[in-house]
Amino acid sequence: MFFQKNFMPLLIDLSHTVEHGMTTYKGLPGPVISDHMSRESSRGKYAPGTEFHIGKIEMVANTGTYIDSPFHRYAQGKDLADLPLASIANLDGMVIRWNTTNGRAIGVEAFKAITVQGKAVLVQTGWDKHWRTEQYSEGHPFLTPDAAQYLADQKAALVGIDSFNIDSTSDGTRPAHTLLLGANIPIVEHLCDLSFLPEKGFKFFAVPVKVKQFGSFPVRAFAIIE
Repeated sequence: MFFQKNFMPLLIDLSHTVEHGMTTYKGLPGPVISDHMSRESSRGKYAPGTEFHIGKIEMVANTGTYIDSPFHRYAQGKDLADLPLASIANLDGMVIRWNTTNGRAIGVEAFKAITVQGKAVLVQTGWDKHWRTEQYSEGHPFLTPDAAQYLADQKAALVGIDSFNIDSTSDGTRPAHTLLLGANIPIVEHLCDLSFLPEKGFKFFAVPVKVKQFGSFPVRAFAIIE
């Protein structure tokens, strides 16, 4: 006789917390968080002892940890509401660990030894340690065009990174966004705590609000390790 142990899956949060006034992307405004209805003002609307809070937030779509759908880059691309759940939830995940001592540019060599087809490919650079500092937006790691083309050609399901941008921002070109979103591969930027994940053997989720005519939105990105 034997007894089977029941193990609870481990949940790992991979998202930054959204706070009033914080900067996600240099040059874009931070969120404004306020009360639409405070608890105090609600008391006159309900029975004695009953009160509620309704919050209000004004923010750009690219706030905190967020997902980019093809509509972010292409006018005719899939918007957030068109993204199939199967493309952003319960994905087999893998982590590629990039040492920035090898340089900022993450080339195709980082991915060629592994099978990325159908996987959420998450690139850990450790750049999240600079979150909410001036350095976060300066000299960040990014994917090279050949790396993005390889991931598109090999049919990765989703690509994420714990950096300021998946592209270099030294000029106005955005080849990784262009190639990946052009191949209907969602991008998740500003991930964090990827060091807590194994290199494989987990499920990844990055589900935004279902909004029409929107290309980007914050997500509660997380992984399940079973």
